[in-house]
Amino acid sequence: MKIVVIGGSGLIGSKVVAKLNQAGHEVIAASPATGINTITGEGLDQALAGTDVVVDLANSPSFEDNAVMAFFRTAGNNLLPAEIKAGVKHHLALSIVGVDLMQDSGYMRAKKVQEDLIKQSGVPYTVIRSTQFFEFIGGIANQATEGNVVHISDLQFQPIAAEDVATFVAEAALAAPVNGIQEIAGPGRFTMPELITRYLKAGNDPRKVEPNQNLQYYGARISYAALVPAGQAKLGAIDFENWLSSQLANA
Repeated sequence: MKIVVIGGSGLIGSKVVAKLNQAGHEVIAASPATGINTITGEGLDQALAGTDVVVDLANSPSFEDNAVMAFFRTAGNNLLPAEIKAGVKHHLALSIVGVDLMQDSGYMRAKKVQEDLIKQSGVPYTVIRSTQFFEFIGGIANQATEGNVVHISDLQFQPIAAEDVATFVAEAALAAPVNGIQEIAGPGRFTMPELITRYLKAGNDPRKVEPNQNLQYYGARISYAALVPAGQAKLGAIDFENWLSSQLANA
């Protein structure tokens, strides 16, 4: 099977490419650096010739509201028609659990547009909505830090390891399109202040966590449970303790 992975050099993309290569498939890791650009259209027709599956894991280089909307809209409007022209049988994209519940965020509005373009394209598809990654916890703490205090909203939180995300994406790429949404999440549910406190403590970080009831995530207002699956989700195998141990061992 020939599979093109858009964003194939990123955190998830590089892992997905490795897993699909290991399974014996012909895999192209697509990015502007390899001459395949979904924004300009450069290299798309050549890369997609004879392709069975496209896995779209690309992310916007800017999270500014207008820039991120332009990125996902332009990429979808270039990539999906090129897939129809090439006869691609399955388009798989990674999205975010609760994306439709967090429309106060410009980034989430752009991801929802990406999903809608896929659904309207006519290409058989699978959208995998993932919870946030364990790998994001440090960044979440940093953006909420003032002085020595992390001001973090008391939200439900069920992050997943990037390795598990890549496993689910690779499995879905080799399966038939579901023409719908699948949700994936980590195996444990926490509150965000609880998990960030444990993360900082494990790293001997002296910052204190101060929970609040603002219900904000990166400045956007969301609901208490927007970041966790609403129904049945596939759960990853790596829990927080095992993920943290691996991070500390590699530090």
